Amino acid sequence: MAENKTRPTRQSVASFLRALPEERRADCRILADMMKELTGADGRMWGSAIVGFGDYHYKYASGREGDWFLTGFSPRKNDLTVYVMAGLDGYAEQLARLGKHKAGKSCLYLKRLADIDLGVLRAILADSIIRPMGG
Repeated sequence: MAENKTRPTRQSVASFLRALPEERRADCRILADMMKELTGADGRMWGSAIVGFGDYHYKYASGREGDWFLTGFSPRKNDLTVYVMAGLDGYAEQLARLGKHKAGKSCLYLKRLADIDLGVLRAILADSIIRPMGG
C-alpha cells in the first residue's frame, strides 16, 4: 500500500514563518497560536509548506492507514489554506458567518484573516479536532 507523500519533517516552523512576507507571517502566527491552543500541540512542518498541529491515526475501509495532523495551515501563493480534517460537511451555518472565503472538501481558502470572523474559525476548528476525518 502506498504511503503518504507528505510527511513530518525536521524543518523549523519558526524559520519557515520568518521567511514569509510580513502580512502573511502575521496571519500565520495568529493561526499557529490558535491551533496550538486548540490541540495542545506544537506545530511541526509537514512537507515543505504545511504547518500541522496534533496528530491522529486513520484507517480507511480499504485498509489504507496512516498518521496525519488534526489541523494545520499552509501559506500558499494565492491563499492561506486552513486544513479542517473533519471535512466541511455539517458546517454550512458557520461557513455562512465566516466571512470572505472559498471552501473545498476539507480546506478553507482565505486571502487574509482580516476578511473573516476569527471566532467562527475557532469554533469550526475546535469542533473538527475532536472528530478528524469525519469521525
